[in-house]
Amino acid sequence: MPGLSWDRARELKPVANFAPRFEGHLYAQPLYWKPQGAASGRLIVGSESNVVSAIDAASGATIWSRNLGPPAPLSTLPCGNIDPLGVTGTPVIDEAGATLYLDAVIRDGGEPHHRVFALSLDDGAVRPGWPLDVAAALRAQGQNFDPRTQNQRGALTILGQTFYVPFGGHFGDCGTYYGWVVGVPLGEPQQVRFWRTRGRGGGIWAPGGIASDGESLFVATGNTEGATQWADGEAVFRLTPDLHHSEAKTDVFAARNWRALDDRDADLGGTNPLPFSVEGDRGAQRLVLALGKDQRAYLLDPLDMRGIGGSLVDEKVADYSIRTAPAAYPMAGAAYVAFQGRGARCPAGPQGELTVLKIAAGSPPAIGTAWCGAVSGAGAPIVTTTDGKANPIVWMLGAEGDNRLHGFRGDTGAPLFTGEPLAGLRHFQTLIAADGRLYIGADGRLYAFGIQ
Repeated sequence: MPGLSWDRARELKPVANFAPRFEGHLYAQPLYWKPQGAASGRLIVGSESNVVSAIDAASGATIWSRNLGPPAPLSTLPCGNIDPLGVTGTPVIDEAGATLYLDAVIRDGGEPHHRVFALSLDDGAVRPGWPLDVAAALRAQGQNFDPRTQNQRGALTILGQTFYVPFGGHFGDCGTYYGWVVGVPLGEPQQVRFWRTRGRGGGIWAPGGIASDGESLFVATGNTEGATQWADGEAVFRLTPDLHHSEAKTDVFAARNWRALDDRDADLGGTNPLPFSVEGDRGAQRLVLALGKDQRAYLLDPLDMRGIGGSLVDEKVADYSIRTAPAAYPMAGAAYVAFQGRGARCPAGPQGELTVLKIAAGSPPAIGTAWCGAVSGAGAPIVTTTDGKANPIVWMLGAEGDNRLHGFRGDTGAPLFTGEPLAGLRHFQTLIAADGRLYIGADGRLYAFGIQ
């Protein structure tokens, strides 16, 4: 965002006459795509009403809208807190194929079905050979996937020529569900791959979904149900693109007190794992950060996660559960990580639901709290810069709290912008930055902020 410096951020205003509408509650992050040669980009939204829309990012005009089928009413599910249930996890874009991939819960014959769609970004048409019924595809491989108890909350991702969908359970942890990662080759949707937790539960539900360092996939699991021996819960897994997971300790970390976390529903899987690098005296040090509902930060070596209790660093960094998705940015020879949560060691000054950690390379690496931001709400932070490093600004929505857009200097935490309350924000909502604007998704509509 070259034009969005610290000074100019103070001039941010809502974009007049930008008020696109669509049907349904919005939990997924809006996405941005610009067709080759087009004058303006498109915002793509998928709602709980199973309506997917492409909206002109400049004018707000709807370019196309596609209804994928009836969503599942909450009355058809054993538990949960989203009504109706349709598209929840953030979709993913394959730019080379101009295709959008997403999971939607479709009510068919009175029962919910998880169906994975591939939609043309040009006009919203369903690609030939799609959708894929997840339960049927896994049944063909001898696996039992119950679409009534499984929910799809985390963001999808693409690595190579495969996209990956994470699954967990519903709010309330009802019934028999597992943590699943389902991999679907872009060109061969019937050739699904999968990985699943051994124990019941262990859902992969964090809004940030599946992380990747370009070589491997990283997922965090939540609490297992009734496990007397560790069965893949409260853990971070490194998976290969073919979803193979070895039994070696190098490929998994689990909290030492996993059983106590199970009992307290204090999921390690409250956020997605965050792979990043930090510069040190010996060059770049690769790390993975895990943040959980247990209020702790775990720093891991991505090449050797060392099994149960094998973190490089384990420190309490919050006073309440950590959820949503973290965001990392480089700053003064360290890595800064912003997350939604009330910090346990905030410096003097305003405090709220935004905490920024400072992580320095070393053996072991060091974690400190750089600053905390006065936000009330449960959005997920993003970071903009003017050139990849300069003028970092941490943005966060006070979703289901003060419902305002907040912006802070990334180095000091000094407030730069606080907007007026916005209607219709859902918890975990994540804004997106593109074309010199900030775009925010809400129930049935989008907001845009820019510099006039």
